[in-house]
Amino acid sequence: MRRLFFIMSMGVPMCRDVTLKRPEDLAALIAEFQSLDAKKTTVVETACEPPSPRLNASLSAHPDKDELVLFGGEFFNGKKTYLYNDLFFYNIKKNTWVKSEIPNPPPRRCAHQAVVVPQGGGQLWVFGGEFASPDGEQFYHYKDLWVLHLSTNTWEQIKVPGAPSGRSGHRMVLSKRQLLVFGGFHESARDFIYYNDVYAFSLDSFTWSRLSPSGTGPSPRSACQMTSTPDGSGVIIYGGYSKAKAKKDVEKGTIHSDMFLLKRDGKEEQEKWSWSRISPSGSKPNPRSGFSLAVGPTGRALLFGGVCDEEEDETLEGDFYNDLYLYDINKNRWFPAQLKGCKSEKKKRRRGKKGGEEGEGSEVTRDETAAPQGPVEVIREVVTEDGTVMTIKEIIPGTKTEEESEGEEEEEDEEDEAASAILVEPCARSSAMATVKHGKLYLYGGMFEVGDRQFTLNDLYCLDLHKMDQWEVLVEMDPKTQEWLDDCTDSEDDDEEDEEAKGGDEDEESEEESEDEDEEHPSVQPGEELEDFQSRTEQYWVALARANMGPEAKDKKVHKVGIAMAKVFFEDQR
Repeated sequence: MRRLFFIMSMGVPMCRDVTLKRPEDLAALIAEFQSLDAKKTTVVETACEPPSPRLNASLSAHPDKDELVLFGGEFFNGKKTYLYNDLFFYNIKKNTWVKSEIPNPPPRRCAHQAVVVPQGGGQLWVFGGEFASPDGEQFYHYKDLWVLHLSTNTWEQIKVPGAPSGRSGHRMVLSKRQLLVFGGFHESARDFIYYNDVYAFSLDSFTWSRLSPSGTGPSPRSACQMTSTPDGSGVIIYGGYSKAKAKKDVEKGTIHSDMFLLKRDGKEEQEKWSWSRISPSGSKPNPRSGFSLAVGPTGRALLFGGVCDEEEDETLEGDFYNDLYLYDINKNRWFPAQLKGCKSEKKKRRRGKKGGEEGEGSEVTRDETAAPQGPVEVIREVVTEDGTVMTIKEIIPGTKTEEESEGEEEEEDEEDEAASAILVEPCARSSAMATVKHGKLYLYGGMFEVGDRQFTLNDLYCLDLHKMDQWEVLVEMDPKTQEWLDDCTDSEDDDEEDEEAKGGDEDEESEEESEDEDEEHPSVQPGEELEDFQSRTEQYWVALARANMGPEAKDKKVHKVGIAMAKVFFEDQR
């Protein structure tokens, strides 16, 4: 089959018309592009805009500097899959990005693992991952091990025997002086396999060894949560995903939610490992895959977002999340993160007045007057440049509200504060990159879906894990930069080429038409409130939502989207 092959060479698209028939062809292409990378002999660092949208990359905290390190990842535009091996450094204090082109980098990949260690002036270790053909039908799984020497800006491939087989979706963590690798999967055009094996790489002897733990461990899986215990005695495994062939060769996915401890006993030369299943207390996350994970201060593992797919009659529909859960390793307890939010000056003055009425010197705190409220699901709409409506469903963590006796005016203030918090909440997503530096959680990129369309993100958020007040947006996602090519793209491209040959006036005409369409929306009447506007124009917005979402979308969801679209338009007009 003839295909137009696109690969990102250090972030620059390269186009080749090639024939892909066998996995060997894919390996040959990887080698060819790697030889092109090898021709670069000097380090080039360039200040740049934030990296392009991507998922399944690695985001790591620099061990010595106030920087984050982003490597690799993938992007899918509806037609082609792009793979990256570019390297970026994010300066936390300056909120700036630098692209670093270093000779002889690892081949382009995604779904790999990266671990930072402080030795040798700081090192970034990268293992495994996958390379995919543009059509997503062929995969090459790596089993190579690389180290980036951060002090000298040099890549080095560590070639030693005994490494794990090629895989992606595995997990790798630092435990004492070892890199521990668990699980993952390998997929070919004919079959797939999931792993539950454990390997250790010694940072002292530079040798691989396969562990043989006693006890019953996790079933084969990928994309789990793997966290080292604070004392270095072992690692915690939670969740993950796997699939198997059911009846009539139909593939059935399984989302795991069990938890295990892999414990180390004995001295280094005679250490023994054992599996045991653990049952944490508290409120653990509902089953999901594609969540982001990081390790916070005081021995707490962090889990953000993800997706829960519902498979019905060979169709797949997912609910995406943007909630945050913490697992206290020392107490073996899950709990959802509760953001405190920022108190408004108006509310502080009102509390002071109430305190004065009760008696001089008395204090009324938020904890004394508040009652916990459960998570709230919020749906908002963003319209992209091509007119597609992005439905962003957010689950706002539980907030604390004032007692009803404080009056309706304070309830309105609560709603205003909630609306402000929404503006800085990361939208629901899966496969984002996360890391922790100086007690702050950083979250970058990822993806979510609207119908058959995938939106890949390049936004950056941070959350102070000590204050736990609210998310801070560092890089905001611009929906107009989203690219999506549907089945009609090829014919449309041909038409566009003909139009360009005739003079290219059609673009200006289409812009004028778009402006005309915007003017056709129901206008907001002077003094009209949001509820009145939504009630008056509900039928119009629901019909518009149906036109964007298609006939297969559920009525309830279409109605929510329509109401949300009316709200967005109303706020824009005001």
